Amino acid sequence: MEDSEIRAALDRHWAASDANEFEAEHRIYREDAVLEYPQSGERIRGRHNIQASRFAQPNKKRFMVRRILGSGDLWITELVLTYDGQPSYTVSIMEFRDGQVARETQYFGDPFEPGPSRVQWVERTP
Repeated sequence: MEDSEIRAALDRHWAASDANEFEAEHRIYREDAVLEYPQSGERIRGRHNIQASRFAQPNKKRFMVRRILGSGDLWITELVLTYDGQPSYTVSIMEFRDGQVARETQYFGDPFEPGPSRVQWVERTP
């Protein structure tokens, strides 16, 4: 699969995620895909289980992609995932096999106030 096709699939995936279109969101995954959340120590096996776990999530979610980088079988998406109005800065690492995601690892970081010791060098971002 060409990089442009994978990039288009990722764009569709994140747009469907933001729109809560659960069927479209999960088309990118292989049947035997594995999703890991290292910070909570969770591993979910299988597209059906990944989809079911996300469908059960009661929070209102929004996805804002900041950038997507990758080529070949390794793609990284940097995004802001907002749960009920609370942003979490997120990195999704997707490993593709035969044009679909075989493994995804997601890392989450909550916002924090900048340190006062570096204020003279800091430019605040939105």
